[in-house]
Amino acid sequence: MPEQNAITENSPIGVFDSGVGGLSILQAIAEQLPNERLIYLADTAFAPYGDRSDEQIIERAFAITAWMVEQGCKAVVVACNTATAAAIQALREHFSLPLIGVEPGLKPAIAHSPTGRVGVIATSYTVRSEKFRRLVQMLAQDVVLTVQACPGLVETLEQPQEHEAKLDTLLATYLEPMKRNAVDTLVLGCTHYIFLRERISDYLGQNVEILDTASAIAREVERQLIRTGQAVAKPTAGRTFNNPKLRYLTTGSDREQIESVMSTLLGTEIQLERVELD
Repeated sequence: MPEQNAITENSPIGVFDSGVGGLSILQAIAEQLPNERLIYLADTAFAPYGDRSDEQIIERAFAITAWMVEQGCKAVVVACNTATAAAIQALREHFSLPLIGVEPGLKPAIAHSPTGRVGVIATSYTVRSEKFRRLVQMLAQDVVLTVQACPGLVETLEQPQEHEAKLDTLLATYLEPMKRNAVDTLVLGCTHYIFLRERISDYLGQNVEILDTASAIAREVERQLIRTGQAVAKPTAGRTFNNPKLRYLTTGSDREQIESVMSTLLGTEIQLERVELD
């Protein structure tokens, strides 16, 4: 097990994803815990995770978590449904710090659905994962569930602004089954999709409730830090996403392009650092 630096309440929280999708989780954590230091790592050199084998994703998740342990992180958020499905159990068995993963919010969607017609959009990996299949078997016996894999959607969102027309085409294709089956509640089963929420709502209509898990993940991070006695005691005012307490990193070689995409999604200019894990 990697050696961990001394942990205090001022130690950072690590958040990682294959790319920019986990920024939605980062936003929710920063809003829920505005006094915490945060490190965000976009593993764009290894993206997309959905094209990798279980063994490759687990190995990469171990490398990133070990790196964050070396940075002195007091908790790590696996802000990616694909990486959570593949690696979270193995990570928790190996590392002693709090590890928080994400999974599609199927349970609250079923509870909120007035007609029992629920939709899920997710990556191909998440849809075919054993973790997701078990979730469906456990929760979705009494609902009409429409599940749609969305290959290419994450990769398109990661591109610069010329991706707009392609995004619209992909969304129209993947959301058509939701319209056809009259879903009233849609689960966003990938952290990237939160940045497409308005487009999705425009396509499906305002009567369809769209659920993501970002706020729930942020509350779970807070619970874990309180449980371990590592939450920062006193809040600080004036938190912004360009705050020095927020570090943005990437493993990708095209730092300027990734920085541009991340700044656009966050609505503010950020400074992106490059890090090599190998």
